[in-house]
Amino acid sequence: MAIAKSQSIPREANGMIEKNKWWRERYEDKMAGYCDARSSFLTACGGENADEATPTSETNIKELVNDYSAGQKNAANASITSEHLIVTEDNEDQTVYTLPEDEFFVSIAPYVNQTHPCTDHSLTGCQGEMVEESFAVYIEDQDGNVVVDEQMKTLANGFIDLWLPRDQTYQVVITHDGKEVASELSTFAGDGTCITTMQLT
Repeated sequence: MAIAKSQSIPREANGMIEKNKWWRERYEDKMAGYCDARSSFLTACGGENADEATPTSETNIKELVNDYSAGQKNAANASITSEHLIVTEDNEDQTVYTLPEDEFFVSIAPYVNQTHPCTDHSLTGCQGEMVEESFAVYIEDQDGNVVVDEQMKTLANGFIDLWLPRDQTYQVVITHDGKEVASELSTFAGDGTCITTMQLT
């Protein structure tokens, strides 16, 4: 089969192609601007979630987590997994926030008599036994480096909130009023964020 030789494009056609290309680029620029404006509008006027700005830094997401944990912000539920903070409003609207890449949130509820089974911590629902009490918290990583060694106080929900480096295994020792408990926890993807198994004896 003979292959047809390529033919040169007439000058008039070239001009039309360049003109169409100019209009296409202008249209694409205009549409990009429209989409940006529409995105901003939807963020500002998105109804139920309009008063909840998405955090723009690790500091902001930590503050948001702390606000829900301390009861300074309210929601039907605010739960936290190894990767996300998930906030559900009373009208069932849900917002998902990505947690810092290098830090893992974990919340520990030391107890003596009462506890509850839990994997992913509910900042607005979980309740520990020992409310607003002081504990000596000691944590070291798998290489023996001390990560935490200080007195910490449980919140009104009976939990101690911690941000630890990800992808490590830690030894945790908590003491209170002559009682002590030691346990191991890890901060890998999929690990639990709610520790309710540390019974002081």
